[in-house]
Amino acid sequence: MDSKGLDRDNASADSLTRLGAARLAGWVLLLLLGLALLASFWVVVPAGSRGVWLHFGQVQPHPLGEGVHFMVPLVDRVENLTVRVQKQEIPTEASSEDLQDVFADVAVNWHIPADQVDRVFQRIGRETAVVDRVLNPAIEETIKAVMAHYRAEAVITQRDQVKAEVDKALRDRLGPYDLAVDDVALTTIHFSQQFREAVEAKQIAEQEAKRAEFVARRAIREAEIEINLARGKAEAHRLLQSTLTTEVLRYQALQKWNGHLPLILGTDPSSVIDLKDLMPAANPPPSEVTSGG
Repeated sequence: MDSKGLDRDNASADSLTRLGAARLAGWVLLLLLGLALLASFWVVVPAGSRGVWLHFGQVQPHPLGEGVHFMVPLVDRVENLTVRVQKQEIPTEASSEDLQDVFADVAVNWHIPADQVDRVFQRIGRETAVVDRVLNPAIEETIKAVMAHYRAEAVITQRDQVKAEVDKALRDRLGPYDLAVDDVALTTIHFSQQFREAVEAKQIAEQEAKRAEFVARRAIREAEIEINLARGKAEAHRLLQSTLTTEVLRYQALQKWNGHLPLILGTDPSSVIDLKDLMPAANPPPSEVTSGG
């Protein structure tokens, strides 16, 4: 066989190979198209979500649960909305009753009720639209309304009450939108620098006033003690003077006598005592006995 014949055979073999590869690629493509077409008849609703069924673009009243559902392509469509608890954090600014600026960071745990996803999607849209159009504005307006009822200091001292009022007001505000509030937290609350300095100055003044009041009360108590002591001493002196008689002085002198006989002089001339007078008198001489007639 000449070289030309070999070339013809090789060319034929190459043509057959290319034809076989093209046919195989065609079959693979048809298979993929078939799988894609078949998959288009089914939709998956993931865990923690509910499917909003749209039939010719119209929201159907019954949300689809988790799992696989049959759909007609180009006729039906499903939008998945999560029903899990979501956390939304937002910084807010408000004014207190005494016109002080209050800055609060608010964290809200919320979710879409499983039986209301169709209404929420129909009225608002996806979760991002819910947050931007409804949730964030509601949080800001609620904080402004609640803070306006409290003085700046009360926002701190009555924080639990403020939080409870914000929680209730936010639930009432989001209820008509079919949104559920699980919890509200006021993570941080702070005020302007001028207000903080004013509060600090007030606290210092109150502490100094309390200290001055304490010193004054202590001085009054000490004065009362001194007065009572003076009264006690005066009363003791008065009692002593009223009971200090010559007999008492004599008795005291005898109790403390050291054997000598000093002369005791008092402030009153009548209180001069000669201890000789306290000594027992000598036995008198025997009485003269007069004889009878």
